[in-house]
Amino acid sequence: MTTSFRTIGLIGKPNHQGANHTLVSLYHFLCKYDVRILVEERVAATLGLPAVEAADLVDLGKQCDLAIVVGGDGNMLGAARVLARFGVAVLGVNRGNLGFLTDLSPESFQLPLSEVLAGQFVTEKRNLLEIEVHRNDAIKSSNSAVNEAVLHADKVAHMIEFEAYINNEFVFSQRSDGLIVSTPTGSTAYSLSGGGPILTPELDAMSLVPMFPHTLSSRPLVVAGTSEIRLKVAPSNDAHLQISCDSHVILAVMPGDEIVIRKHPKPLFLVHPPGYSYFHVLRNKLGWGSKLY
Repeated sequence: MTTSFRTIGLIGKPNHQGANHTLVSLYHFLCKYDVRILVEERVAATLGLPAVEAADLVDLGKQCDLAIVVGGDGNMLGAARVLARFGVAVLGVNRGNLGFLTDLSPESFQLPLSEVLAGQFVTEKRNLLEIEVHRNDAIKSSNSAVNEAVLHADKVAHMIEFEAYINNEFVFSQRSDGLIVSTPTGSTAYSLSGGGPILTPELDAMSLVPMFPHTLSSRPLVVAGTSEIRLKVAPSNDAHLQISCDSHVILAVMPGDEIVIRKHPKPLFLVHPPGYSYFHVLRNKLGWGSKLY
């Protein structure tokens, strides 16, 4: 059978029996199609498939038209930070908990996936963040985030001091446990737990959510996605700080450093099966009420 995708990558949740079972089922299902199948090397050796073609995540990004990620949102985030650089379309099979980013069920992926492969799908662009740590006028480290970048101390419940600037204009100074800078995708993740707003994915925006601020007047702030956010860490801070990117990548921050956060130049492209509705996902995952009449 033919498909609009020529090379498809399979990415899994390492050392997870359920995810491995789903990967094997996906592999055999895709073998019915006229496509080349690449399996991410961390899981390829554990699947017991003969003559499987393995590749690392970067090579998958370079060669694939579509990447199918089996796991939870954490696996999607890790893969997305790499795959977004190559413009690869990404589709998720949920083997995690909430699964805001993973559409397909491991028990019934066949029909919706066949529709996607036949060209019946919804595409969606999700913005990422680009994060840089500056020290003495030089970039010390950098990374990207799909959900959020969080400035916090390396100690639990430790007050820190910093200033926030947007497009080089001073906005506020703050004493708090930290700050969450979130994309619309991340607005239903850590930011939501911190009292931040839900931003629908099509918005070109970012939110700034204070973490346990010292003053009750501190409130979440939503700014344009084209904004450059600069956080200046006070030299008087007595603890080492961190920038956490999607809770996966940690960038060390010292007192006196500056953190620059802006929209990443390359977005993530998600593929959804026909009939996808973001508001249906919200109702389902957050337990919102159904229609009254």
